[in-house]
Amino acid sequence: MKVEAKIQIEYKDSKDADISFQSLKIENKGYIESDRKDNLLNFKIYSDSLSTFLATVDDLIFSERLVEKILETASSI
Repeated sequence: MKVEAKIQIEYKDSKDADISFQSLKIENKGYIESDRKDNLLNFKIYSDSLSTFLATVDDLIFSERLVEKILETASSI
């Protein structure tokens, strides 16, 4: 079985998008293709296994939420 999905995340500005993109690069190895255009991050996730696909999506979302919390904390300092 082949499983694919596209996820797009929009940030308030290109600076935050770039910080997130650079932070998530390590998370992207193997099962995810990503690119950044202005304030948008685009992810293409693919796998031959549903369980691997779901684990990859879960890891990506968890990591992005962590970056988002760091950006929110940094902007309030």
